[in-house]
Amino acid sequence: MHMRKGFYTLLAAQFSSALADNALLFAAIALLGQMGAPDWHKPLLLQFFVISYIILAPFVGAFADARPKGQVMFISNAIKFAGSLAMLLGMPPLYAYGIVGIGAAAYSPAKYGILTELLPPEKLISANGWMEGSTVIAIILGAILGGKLASISPQGAIIAITATYLIAAGFNMFIPKTPIDHAIQKKNLLFILRDFYLSFISLWRDPQGQVSLAVTTLFWGAGATLRLVVVAWAITTLHFTFDYATQLTAAVALGVTFGSIIAARYITLENSVKVLPAGIVMGLLVIAMIWVNQWFLAATLLFIIGILSGFFVVPLNALLQHRGHLLIGAGHSIAVQNFNENLGILILSSGYTLMVKAHMQINDIVVVFGLFVIITMSAINRHYRCQVRPQL
Repeated sequence: MHMRKGFYTLLAAQFSSALADNALLFAAIALLGQMGAPDWHKPLLLQFFVISYIILAPFVGAFADARPKGQVMFISNAIKFAGSLAMLLGMPPLYAYGIVGIGAAAYSPAKYGILTELLPPEKLISANGWMEGSTVIAIILGAILGGKLASISPQGAIIAITATYLIAAGFNMFIPKTPIDHAIQKKNLLFILRDFYLSFISLWRDPQGQVSLAVTTLFWGAGATLRLVVVAWAITTLHFTFDYATQLTAAVALGVTFGSIIAARYITLENSVKVLPAGIVMGLLVIAMIWVNQWFLAATLLFIIGILSGFFVVPLNALLQHRGHLLIGAGHSIAVQNFNENLGILILSSGYTLMVKAHMQINDIVVVFGLFVIITMSAINRHYRCQVRPQL
């Protein structure tokens, strides 16, 4: 489908920045290992990264809506660059990756919010398919390149990643200037917090906003945790080394890309909630992992799980953007979404950590994880069927 020229510039900027974010995670893990840091510091990297999304959520949406979003993306990318450079210059990886998280938290409302300003509603699902697809490819390449470069030299990997942030900044400079949308009326702290609270309530009270927000929150929380689960499962069950185990997560990411493309081609905004049952099937396939003990079967199963994930999250993500843009403004909407999604990541990843500390077997953890997805998606689907009516 034909898109405005500025959309492809946005896509290039997003890809470069996401590639650097994901490569930096693996470089930071390698750097922690080189420093002799405790093993529990490694999962903490993810939590230091996402905490910024939660704490800054009331402010980044207002920031994104108060000025042209291409400019916001440039400033946010500069913060990421500063965090990467700080890690290179010796700042503890946890703190440096936390700075990158601040930049990412500010970047997200702008990169998704600008879609509703660049494109008409009928192109949002297609645009989201491209955006999610490019992000997933960045995740795949980031995991592979970050892991490979870091295995040679963590510092060398961080130099290459810092340069990638500069490339992303170059693309940011050519994103078309868009009108300021839903600019905040006052700049005092209490007003901003109240404004975020009202946006939060507005989306959760809207029937279609509610179901799409619940699903995207579950998806990102489960998706981030699944990466950790897959790595541990591959090491324990398939006897992979850590490098190969992290690369196996690429099968899920590749599947998400295909699922996103299918959704963009066949699912309209009006029919977006009809994909909910795919999330239930995804949970069943996660449980099926416990009977797999060969790498090619594991890769195939994870690829199919990824397809289902992309197929059900992209339409609901587009629906959430559409409802948010109409109700509270694109930047505010994405900030509320990020708050919920990263709170989901924090809660589910913490649950996974507690299960590991309790010395649960990895297959038991997989079953618990799959059951959680099935039960949650079933509840959301039932709620929609009982209460939600199309309001587009």
